[in-house]
Amino acid sequence: MDFLQQMAERSRERVESARQSCPEAALFERAARTPLPPQLRLNARGFDLIAEIKLRSPAAGALKSNDESIETRAATYASAGAAAVSVLTEPSRFDGSMTHLQSAARALEPFGVPAMRKDFLVDPYQVAEARIAGASGVLVILRMLPRAGIEALLDASRQLGLFVLLEAFDERDIELAQELVAVPASRRKPGSGETNAFRLGNGLHRGDGQQRTDILVGVNCRDLATLQVVPGRLEQLAHLLPMRVPRVAESGVATAQDARSASAAGYDLALVGSSLMKASDPAALISEMLAAGSKR
Repeated sequence: MDFLQQMAERSRERVESARQSCPEAALFERAARTPLPPQLRLNARGFDLIAEIKLRSPAAGALKSNDESIETRAATYASAGAAAVSVLTEPSRFDGSMTHLQSAARALEPFGVPAMRKDFLVDPYQVAEARIAGASGVLVILRMLPRAGIEALLDASRQLGLFVLLEAFDERDIELAQELVAVPASRRKPGSGETNAFRLGNGLHRGDGQQRTDILVGVNCRDLATLQVVPGRLEQLAHLLPMRVPRVAESGVATAQDARSASAAGYDLALVGSSLMKASDPAALISEMLAAGSKR
């Protein structure tokens, strides 16, 4: 099995183990009673970051060597201007846990910044787990599941009010993403404008100079089957991404110049993990990336 297959199999094992202690129906009932978490709001005229808490990377090894708490790291990201904070919850290769997600979500609540569960999700059960832990969104890897499995995760996310980041790697993934985010005219809300706005599956949500979205599509230039980074992948695929949803550059963004390049290629956000975890001053790096990305 390649890396992605291994992660999917271990994820299924975790789901089955969790079901032994809490049946799915009971979990969804509990998730539905959980207070709504902060919504994802994006600057309609600028460039945003999803800052990631990741203790270990299979490609780079341990990323955090000090005693800084998850709460402190999350608050640092939010204070610096991150639009959301991604939290790895995969335990075997990333040293993640649901406790980390809960801790980050609690720390982010005063800032109104959402947390996103990043994991190798294979079952709607895990979406409900994320909501209970305080997450506002989840990552869904397009090449890891059949379409029916992806749609099940999307349906669970809509049911529980979570945003979804659809992760693509190649043209086939993006073609599927295009189909998944397409909105039939009959489902569009009357009077909702489309100019300079993201078209969302359940309508358009706008704030004061900001936009809120329920679905994003990203390109990961690291192939999760081989763990190899493909140079130029972000720029190569940018023009194929759906235009009516926010586009996310995943992996390959480590410096302010990288953020500027991603923004120039048409990305609205970057998901940044390893470089922030290794930075001596992550808040400064976030500020630099946001400033550079906003100068299109």
